[in-house]
Amino acid sequence: MQSTFSVMNSTFPRVVRRAIAWGAHSIVDQAFKKSSVPFTEHPMNIQDFRSRQQTLSLDGVIDEPLKIAYTDVGEGEPLLLLHGIPTWSFLFHDVIDTLAKHYRVIAPDMIGYGYSDRRDHFDRSIEMQADVVERFLEELDVDSAHFIAHDIGGGVALILADRNPELVRSMVLSNSVAYDSWPVDEMLALGHPRNAKLSSQEMTDKLVESFEYGLSRPERLTDEFKEGIVTPYQDREGIVSLVRNAASLNTNHTTPLTSRLGQLQQPTLLLWGVDDRWQPYSTAENLAKDMPHAKLHPMENCSHWVPQDNPEEFANATLQFLASTAALV
Repeated sequence: MQSTFSVMNSTFPRVVRRAIAWGAHSIVDQAFKKSSVPFTEHPMNIQDFRSRQQTLSLDGVIDEPLKIAYTDVGEGEPLLLLHGIPTWSFLFHDVIDTLAKHYRVIAPDMIGYGYSDRRDHFDRSIEMQADVVERFLEELDVDSAHFIAHDIGGGVALILADRNPELVRSMVLSNSVAYDSWPVDEMLALGHPRNAKLSSQEMTDKLVESFEYGLSRPERLTDEFKEGIVTPYQDREGIVSLVRNAASLNTNHTTPLTSRLGQLQQPTLLLWGVDDRWQPYSTAENLAKDMPHAKLHPMENCSHWVPQDNPEEFANATLQFLASTAALV
C-alpha cells in the first residue's frame, strides 16, 4: 500500500504538495523548536558588499537590455532576497552570509535601485519589477526559488506567487506592502518631481531620518548601515532614480490580489516587526487570516527595517521556517 506522502507526490503538483504538508502543524511546530543557528557574522561594509556583486545584461523585458546588479553566493536550493524602497540589496548585508551557509542566496538590486539600471527608460512599478525578477531568474536558470521579501519586494513576491506559483516555492514576507496599506506618506512626498533636484546632503538627511523612524533599536543605526544604504543615492542619477521609484508606487498593483490571497498555496512566514508604523502589524494579522498557509512570527522591539533591527532573529526564523517546509515533502 502506498503511503499518504507517496500518493500525494504522484498526484499533486509541487506547490500543492507543499501546502498540504504545511497543514501538518505538529511537524511544523517540531521543526520550529530546533535550536537556533549561531549568528557570528561581522557587519559588512559597502565596499566588501559591492566587491562581490555581479552584473548581467538582461534582455527581453524592454526594447533594450537592462543592467542588473546582484549577489549570488552559497550552494543549494535558491533563496531570492527582494528589498524594498528606499533601500537596495544591502538591506540584507547582515543576514546573507548566514543564509548562504545553507542555501544559494541571490539578492538583486531591483531596477531603479542600488547599482542596477537607473535610467529613465522603464516603468518602476511592482508589476514591472515582477516582470524583471521573472526574467532575471530565467536568465540564471532558476525555475523555482524561496522568496525572502521585504516592503515592496513582498508585493513583487505576492504578484509572482499568484501569477507563476511554480516559481515561488515558499515566501518569507517581512513588513510587506499588501492590500491598500501603501504608499506611505513619506514616499508619496518623495515622489514629487521637484525632489529630483535635491542635493546629495538633502537626500542623505531624508534617508537617515527614515532609518531613525524605522528602527526600534538605536544601536542598529550603525555607520555601516547608513553609509551602505545611502551611497547609491548620492549622485544625480541615483537621486533622480530614487524619486522616480517613489513616484511609481501604486496601490492598484496589490488591491487586485486581495480577493485571490486565499488561493495562494505557498507556505508563507510573516516575519513582522511589531513596532512598524508604516506597514503595521495589523497588516500581517490580516494576511495570516487571508492566506491559508501563512504563519505569523512577530518580531518584538523591531520596526520596519527588520533585517537590520534584529538580523539574528531574522536569519534564524527564516532558516527554521525553510527547514520545516523541507522536512514535510
